[in-house]
Amino acid sequence: MTAIPTPLRVSVALKTYPHTRALKAGELTDPAVDLVFENVEPIHRAFAPMVRSHAYDVSELAIVTFLQAKAYGKPLMLLPVVVASRFQQGCILYNAQRAKFDVAQLAGKRVGVRTYSQTTGMWVRAILAESWGMRLDSVDWITFEGGHLEEYRDPSFVRRAEPGQQMLPMLRAGELDAAIFGNDLPDEPGLAPLIDNAAAADRAWYAAHRYVPLNHVVVVTKALADQHPHAVRAVYDLLCRGNAAAANAPDNAGKPDRAPFGIDALRGPLAETLAFCERQQLLPRKLDVDEIFADCVDVLGDAAY
Repeated sequence: MTAIPTPLRVSVALKTYPHTRALKAGELTDPAVDLVFENVEPIHRAFAPMVRSHAYDVSELAIVTFLQAKAYGKPLMLLPVVVASRFQQGCILYNAQRAKFDVAQLAGKRVGVRTYSQTTGMWVRAILAESWGMRLDSVDWITFEGGHLEEYRDPSFVRRAEPGQQMLPMLRAGELDAAIFGNDLPDEPGLAPLIDNAAAADRAWYAAHRYVPLNHVVVVTKALADQHPHAVRAVYDLLCRGNAAAANAPDNAGKPDRAPFGIDALRGPLAETLAFCERQQLLPRKLDVDEIFADCVDVLGDAAY
């Protein structure tokens, strides 16, 4: 009698989305792997441990964090999976009760962002530069944390807030003119999107670019990919099955593709993301899409596309 192989235990840090819910609930399984989901809330707390000490076998990761990790030679492999994408133009707020101004008047203003390398901050700056001609160094950027990569240093036009200062209270008090928020976007009287009619601006951006800005991807350690490529293939297949199930759900009909899978679908969006990162001095060296996906193709083969 042939022995049934024992599934490989794989530690995973992954937020629950419509396209990951069945996977995390154990409704989608593969005999090759036993997925052990770590409870990390909010999910961005998994990012620094993943890039610094490879704390999980598989992890969700902000796209800018991964690109920096790749550029610094961290032993991580990107799967051609996007688990979170989001329109960004409503994420920069100002205190309309204190002083009214618009996006064309940003030069010289104090703008807060949790960290300069935050993916939402990258997208907002890219949009401001592309759509309104904003020069990066014309703004007084104020950050509150360092990046997930210990090696990275902010550009010279970025400064750190004083210890103990917090972004939202500073915005309320008028100590910041505007601030960029991610999943912690506040909803309170007086705070308004700096970009007028942000939803319409997002629709126009989508019409021009044909994708929703990428936020979070999925990576695996090189150790897992090298030692257990069958496990990586199983994880990728499960993610694909979860994405397909969510895409076919009735409440998803007609929505833009918020979770593109496969190198062919990601090539264009990722190339633009790289260009935006380079212009904002977020990467220590130049990267291209083929380099990013080379090891993934070795493991996944044609399924990567």
